[in-house]
Amino acid sequence: MAYIKPEEIIENMLQAGAKKADLPVKQLLIRGFLSGAFLGYATTLAILTATQTGWGIAGAMVFPIGFVMIVLLGLELATGNFALIPIAVKDRRTTFSLLLKNWTWVLIGNLAGSVAYAYLYCIVATKMGSIDPATIPALQRTITIAEAKTLEYAKLGFDGTITAFTSAMLCNWMVTLGAVMSFTSTATIGKIAAMWLPIMTFFGLGYEHAIVNMFVIPTGILLGADITIVDWWLWNGIPVIAGNLFGGMLFTGFLLYWSYGRATN
Repeated sequence: MAYIKPEEIIENMLQAGAKKADLPVKQLLIRGFLSGAFLGYATTLAILTATQTGWGIAGAMVFPIGFVMIVLLGLELATGNFALIPIAVKDRRTTFSLLLKNWTWVLIGNLAGSVAYAYLYCIVATKMGSIDPATIPALQRTITIAEAKTLEYAKLGFDGTITAFTSAMLCNWMVTLGAVMSFTSTATIGKIAAMWLPIMTFFGLGYEHAIVNMFVIPTGILLGADITIVDWWLWNGIPVIAGNLFGGMLFTGFLLYWSYGRATN
């Protein structure tokens, strides 16, 4: 498994950021849709695993499956792009307008894929609504998680918003690091192993990831959680997207770029 040096990794990040920024809207939507759905798959597996084993970290150990599928297939995940495209803009590989285009359409695609999978999952899990979610431990756990990600922040008011933002910032530091770690090897198994570590870390610590929440919270709503659409976006969606953006762009994208990129030459 050939190891790639940090300087080469940064160059690969810049190339990837420029390539992503240049994708047409159709591709951004399709690839974003698939990414949202795959993270939904991984999240349901993680919740089921944690529920059945009674061991929360077990869920974190299996969750990276979704991220691996996304990266190896070259799909579009907004949170990963928060780190890659800004440095490509800084390095004049792409433009700010293309950055905004990518982020906007990929977020829409991620949301559509996440909600679509949530709806299909609820059909199967509740047998078209014929089963009470409260009788199924994994579904009840999903409801509890969704309410914790919204109503618990709402109880704290502004402090809750800052908490959600900070949690999201810490989350995407690891998520984007996972995307970058995929550049450290030329072998598929090496890429998987490198990606697995930071992704497992963020999920195990329970930090806030906007795209995961685009599945978890709508699923909770469909299953009967006491959450409104306004609760979702006011107390989680907006502050978490902002935190993911800041954490990924600064702590992974720019700090690595400033350490090993051409800006230091």
